[in-house]
Amino acid sequence: MHDEKYHYLECGLDDVYLLNGFKRHVSARGSSIAIRDVDKLHRAIGEYLCLKKKELNGKEIRFLRRELLMSQSVLARLLDVGEQTVHRWETGKTTMPRAADALLRLMYGKDTARGVRDQLNRIADLEDEIDHNQQMIFELMTDKKGQWQLAA
Repeated sequence: MHDEKYHYLECGLDDVYLLNGFKRHVSARGSSIAIRDVDKLHRAIGEYLCLKKKELNGKEIRFLRRELLMSQSVLARLLDVGEQTVHRWETGKTTMPRAADALLRLMYGKDTARGVRDQLNRIADLEDEIDHNQQMIFELMTDKKGQWQLAA
């Protein structure tokens, strides 16, 4: 266990600190850090970002895109926007729309194919529930020449 935490800026995010899982090496040429299982660390960071309630900021968008091994151009095509739009999201010049934010999180999902399928099933279940709860109820209005009207 280390007495100090390590500010892990190499991932491209400002607020990631490691309490353990790293080792500091000091030599005549300076010091360096070795991080154990970087791939799993990045996976944990990505999963945390996908579960957080706040909208993704530019650096978080870039982190997820890079972890998905996508260029800005590919992400732009998948989200049906221009490459410059993705660039503006990642640099914080504009905010990513909620639908695009949600889709990026879905694409990153724990097991991408399964994650997307599970999320789509949840959406379908919600739509069924909404459809069931929001039935259209009509009534025959006798005082308006017998016309059908949506009940209030």
